Amino acid sequence: MFPHWFAGVAFAAVAIGALVPAAIMSIAAANLFTRNIYKEYFDRNASDHRQAVVSKIASLVVKIGAVAVILAISPQFSIDLQLIGGVIILQTLPAVGLGLYTGWFHRWGLVAGWIAGMGLGMWMLYGIPNPATNHKHFGGSAFTLSKWFDPTGIGLNAKTTVYVGFVAVLANLVAAVVVTLLCKAFKAPDGVDATQPDDYTHDPAAAVPPQPIVSDELPDPVPAI
Repeated sequence: MFPHWFAGVAFAAVAIGALVPAAIMSIAAANLFTRNIYKEYFDRNASDHRQAVVSKIASLVVKIGAVAVILAISPQFSIDLQLIGGVIILQTLPAVGLGLYTGWFHRWGLVAGWIAGMGLGMWMLYGIPNPATNHKHFGGSAFTLSKWFDPTGIGLNAKTTVYVGFVAVLANLVAAVVVTLLCKAFKAPDGVDATQPDDYTHDPAAAVPPQPIVSDELPDPVPAI
């Protein structure tokens, strides 16, 4: 539809837009490795400067690995892999997302929900083919509803699909609620909360004192004689 020069601008915009989620995922992976793996298991007393250096190295490794995957693996498979990863990470929603707002869920309820969501999600993903890459399994994240409600494919439209992550997280929530109610009914111990008040506050040493506000009010006018 457009002239070649404008198509080049459009492709450049797509490339720039792709850098945004790539940068976010790279930063997230670097912080995750530094705070939860390196500092937890290798150097508990790592300084802020040391953590920053490790994060930069981890971020670079992630970027190089991403480029290697793109060059060595089919681009379509890379897209399918990212869609599958979205289904997997979505199963942390009840434990992490809802855990920020409520402590009602029992720990074993959250574990059972995660197992249910992951199990159902992996089973559904396993049954999704991708004709473009000749893959019979793990070919995307859109599950054909006719496999459940109409195995013959005659009654229900065979093209009607549902996002696997949505179905899996619903199963996750249902299992978490049911097991939580059972655990509360049988008074199962919910463990000990090991967090401290300091875990939810900022570092006082890193706090910057507020700067005084410089008044920009005009001086009082000189009374007329």
